[in-house]
This record gives sequence, structure tokens and C-alpha cells, in this order.
Amino acid sequence: MKVLAVNAGSSSLKFRLYEMPKEKELISGTFERIGIEDSFYTIKLNGERVKKDRDLENHAEAFKILVDELILNKVITDASEIKAVGHRTVQGGEKYDHTVLVDDSVISDMERYIALAPLHNPASITGIRAAQEVFKDAVQTAVFDTAFHATMPKENFMYPVPYEWYTEHGVRKYGMHGTSHRYVSKRINEILGKENTKVITCHIGNGASISAVVNGKCVNTSMGLTPNAGLMMGSRCGDIDCSIVPYMMDQAGMTTKEIDNVLNKHSGFLGISGISSDARDIEDGVEKGNERCILAQKMYVRRVINYIAMYYVEMGGADAIVFTAGLGENSVETRKLVLEGLSVLGVKLDEKANSVRGKEKLITTKSSKIPCYVIPTDEELMIARDTYELANK
Repeated sequence: MKVLAVNAGSSSLKFRLYEMPKEKELISGTFERIGIEDSFYTIKLNGERVKKDRDLENHAEAFKILVDELILNKVITDASEIKAVGHRTVQGGEKYDHTVLVDDSVISDMERYIALAPLHNPASITGIRAAQEVFKDAVQTAVFDTAFHATMPKENFMYPVPYEWYTEHGVRKYGMHGTSHRYVSKRINEILGKENTKVITCHIGNGASISAVVNGKCVNTSMGLTPNAGLMMGSRCGDIDCSIVPYMMDQAGMTTKEIDNVLNKHSGFLGISGISSDARDIEDGVEKGNERCILAQKMYVRRVINYIAMYYVEMGGADAIVFTAGLGENSVETRKLVLEGLSVLGVKLDEKANSVRGKEKLITTKSSKIPCYVIPTDEELMIARDTYELANK
């Protein structure tokens, strides 16, 4: 069965086509600047990447071009060969603790949760509707980022605010990056050869979150009501004193929307360094002796260490620590600084093994009390697995 895994953004569309259940990747690509001038798309097939400039008016048009490319590249002969389409969906509220088949009620719920994910849920809905238009007979599924974190106990997902904020307005910790945390926590259990584990998964990149996973179930995670909680990120502030908001509104005459924009888009690496939200630029700045880049890196590393230490204590130990996503998979220096900061827990870095990018590898010594791994995430494969399973029920 051919299953298409899709991640739709407001002006982008990432896809990967699998032959299931073999989990064989057939083709992948990205459509960018949809609805914007100078739009284009890239197709990756058999290790070769091809970029094509093309006017992309909307997501439905992108899907139609995708079908044309699949036929042109002899991956399919007709759109009807794609039997199922799985959509990455960020916010499923408390209602959705697992992947579901999409129907009108699911889309209605996703619309209801837009206030909790104003950038992501509308894009997912757009992607689903466009896919329904092009793949009329295919099964459509919604794979929720929040679903993996639904197993958190109430004492971990509640905030110490008036209880009515939770019951009447849904104010609680939901967490994000759940599909990624689920993939790497499952993979580390396979590597360890057991399921009764205590694992800390670090999805660290431009967006970043850390999860505590016991026996394959999430018990805590760093992101909260929105993605702007927990770790410092590329342009998000993460955890701060909430009184900063009214203080800056009074001091600078800022509106709530202006404050929200600054805390989400002009903070983190960008806000501290003043030059970039990209960790690669920060590392370049560190090498050049840029004091603000050095400060940004120290702040980031400190917060990652703090969350790992907190979850280590909460779980009563850890069988493994996993690094994934952009920084986790590729930043040798960040991993080194984090693991050196965890030496008090008996973590011993293997510097030679740590010199790896984008590959699965153990990066601590045999004498390390906690084995630490780099495991490249594969959210698209998780989407395809869930979708294939539902399509065959």
C-alpha cells in the first residue's frame, strides 16, 4: 500500500511517500512559498534532489503537481494508487490521544483548537482539505503532536492557576513534538532491548522540547499550553517570569499581540545574540569570540541540562538520554557541553564517538552510568505507520 505522509505549513508542504508495510521510502520533497511570489518545489528521488520553480497558488495545486511528479517519475501511474494520506497535526487538545481518521467532526475540533495553535492548526486543516480534493478515495488521518503527551499525570500537566482556567478555557500543558518523541523513545527501547525503561528524549533544534518517558509513555514534557514554554529556542523565549509581560506592557507601551510576537519571534537565540535564530550562526559567532553568541549558547545549554536533571530526578534515574532534531543530531559542540554538564550524574562523553552528524550512534563511554545516543528522528515514518494501521482496520 502506498501511504503519503504530509506536513503542511501556512506556505509550505512537505511530503514523503512510502510503500507500506515495507516502510520503503519511494520519494520525498517540499513545496515552498505557496501563495507567495517566487514559489518553488524540490523533489528527492534515489538520492538525487531536483529543484523546480513553479507558481503555486494554493495547497491543492501543490498536491496536483505532486501527483504529476509521481507519475512523471514512474512512482505511480494514477493518483488512485495512493490509498492513504497521513497529516501531521499539532494540537488535538485533550480529546485526541491517538491518531484518528479524518471526518468533518475532527476538522471541526481542529478549528476549535486554533486558539491553542494559531500558526499550525489552520495550515493542517488547509493541507487536509487540499488532499481530500486531490486524493478523493484515499483514507485521510490526523496524527496529533499532542497525542503522545496525553499520558502525563494531572500533577504534571496542570498549572498552579485558578482551576476554572483549566475547566472553562483548557489552560494546561499539552506539549508538542510528540510524534518525534514517540519515534525516538520507541527506537531507544529497541536498541536497549527492553520496554520497561526510563528515557529522556531531547528534541532540540530551532524549536525544542525535552520529554520524560517511562515504559514508552510520556510522563512529563517541557513545552506547555503553547510551543513557547520550556527551553530557550531559536526565536522563542521558553520559560520566563510571567510578570515580564505586564511589566513590559507598562514600560514600553506594548500590546499583548506585540509582546506575544516578541516572545515567539524575536527572543531565544535571536534575541540574545542579536544576529540569528539559527544555532549554526550562533556557533560560528562563538568561534569568532562574539560575546552575545557565547552567552546565548551558555543559556541554551544550561536550560537543556536543567530539564534533563529535573526529569532524571522525577523518574528516579534514566536508562538512556537521546538527542534528536536539528541541534541534537548535528551539533557536536552542543551535545558535548550538555553531557559535560551532566558529569555529576556519571555521564562520560566519548568525544570521538560524539563527532557524528545525522547518524544513529552511542556517544558515551562504556563506563558512563547513563548511555547517551544520537537518534535521527523520523516523524514522517511514524505518520505513515499510524496511517497504514488505521487504513487496514
